[in-house]
Amino acid sequence: MTKEYMNIILADDDEDDRLFFTDAFDELKISTKVKTYNDGAALMDYLNSDEAILPEILFLDLNMPKKNGLECLHEIKNNPKLSDIAIAIYSTSSSEEHIEETFVNGANIYIKKPSDFTTLKKVLSDVVTINWQYQTSGLNKDNFLLRI
Repeated sequence: MTKEYMNIILADDDEDDRLFFTDAFDELKISTKVKTYNDGAALMDYLNSDEAILPEILFLDLNMPKKNGLECLHEIKNNPKLSDIAIAIYSTSSSEEHIEETFVNGANIYIKKPSDFTTLKKVLSDVVTINWQYQTSGLNKDNFLLRI
């Protein structure tokens, strides 16, 4: 049985980025349900709740209040209930240190936030159509950073 839609979560403290993200998915011809959270603590409260519907892909900003993206990544990868979630780091940072640290800590892909809406739609379309089973089994640094 195939699912009717793909569950997507974005955790990002920037309201404009959350709005761009949800608008982009609204325009894509991919059936999704998108939830957003404005900080890492709210995200983790939801994921750890009994009523949580776990996403197929979690987009995680690095710089957030209360709990940053790296702290969330650690918690998710160390929790057997959550560890299989595909995690896309979604950040304005393109520092090698951030890319290396998130790769080593188990993120599946690193996306530098696009500056325009058309590129954002292309990036999101590319990410949600990745065969994640293949992507997560063959993780290597070469396919970790999504370059558009």
